[in-house]
Amino acid sequence: MRLTVAAVGRLRDGPERELVDRYRKRAEGLGRRLGIRDLEIIEVRESRAADVGKRMTEESIAIANVIPDKAAVVLLDGRGDHLDSAALAGQIGRWRDAGLPAAVFIIGGDDGLAPALRERATLRLAFGAATWPHQMVRAMLLEQLYRAMTILAGHPYHRA
Repeated sequence: MRLTVAAVGRLRDGPERELVDRYRKRAEGLGRRLGIRDLEIIEVRESRAADVGKRMTEESIAIANVIPDKAAVVLLDGRGDHLDSAALAGQIGRWRDAGLPAAVFIIGGDDGLAPALRERATLRLAFGAATWPHQMVRAMLLEQLYRAMTILAGHPYHRA
């Protein structure tokens, strides 16, 4: 199984990028032993269209083009499900055990995602009711994916 984070916008150099890179490397190292062979980050260019609807559509099409067939699609959505770390790890493990080729975690742009892409979601995941900057969401997501790998591996990083 492959994990992909598809995000609208480029993460610039700085502390958030360092966190993302650190957790990605850690997750990849553990994941290989768990049947998760890759953790890829795909950055989709922000649309420059003047119309909000057109921006959402262009960004959503770009993201949809990187979703493999039969992949689980996870939208990061403030109105989504509030899963604890163990539940997220369990879900990833179930997808892996069911033979899904990939799970794609999507972080949309400032305007959100087009309804057609939102309807493809297997899971909508929230990191609480607060509004978070996209770069922080990416860092938090990578930490949670690493934490999921540690839970699946029985590693002591996660102590509940």
